[in-house]
Amino acid sequence: MILRLDPRLAARGYALRHEPEIGSTNSAAKEALRAGADRLWVIADAQSAGRGRHERGWVSPPGNLHASLALAAPCEPAKLPLLGFVAGVALIEAIIILAPDLASRLALKWPNDMLLDGRKLAGILLEGESDPAGRPGVIIGMGVNVAHAPEGLDQEAAHLAAQVPWITRDSLFDALQKAFAETLTVFDEGRSFASIRQRWLASSLPMGQRLRVKLPGGTREGTFSGLDAQGALRLEMESGPVTIVAGDVFVLP
Repeated sequence: MILRLDPRLAARGYALRHEPEIGSTNSAAKEALRAGADRLWVIADAQSAGRGRHERGWVSPPGNLHASLALAAPCEPAKLPLLGFVAGVALIEAIIILAPDLASRLALKWPNDMLLDGRKLAGILLEGESDPAGRPGVIIGMGVNVAHAPEGLDQEAAHLAAQVPWITRDSLFDALQKAFAETLTVFDEGRSFASIRQRWLASSLPMGQRLRVKLPGGTREGTFSGLDAQGALRLEMESGPVTIVAGDVFVLP
């Protein structure tokens, strides 16, 4: 399969920019949004300066998916962070369309990771940017280990080719672009986040999974008990339930 934009999505205003190599697809998408782009996918065969949350490096070899989507004013500013859940739902559902047998082995981990058999398969990075009119927009970066699993990370990584060798970067993007457009429509500028939240939880780590959450002031341990109505993590601790709006989550045995 050749990397291409679905014509039906092109008719709805989506566009695709494909680069053999780039510093960062998120950085390129930011520049494009500032220049007036909207619904633009930026995909690179390889990145020399890929990054994850908190400016961590993201290993970006050829064969994996390195994609960013620029959205100009897709919803009110307070709801922009919820688009990470839209991306997570679209990504996991796209993979399941291509490989239904993986459904029980995939899991979304709050706030922005996807796991395969407990190992990191994909990450999502949201970054804010404004369009030429000054309206807040967002860049949604998605990195998926398709052909390769990076080594030397702070957590074990997985890749799709080890389980489903027929999935390629291009076939995954073909499914993802359609799944994302559908999920974004359901999101309805944030008015139907409850529906997205329900779909996210249906594909998340199981309730009761033990977690460690790294926060600026220390760590907390407890069990996963879902998301609140605004997408914050619910953690059940010995001292009682807590709600966490930002932090790094690690799965415990």
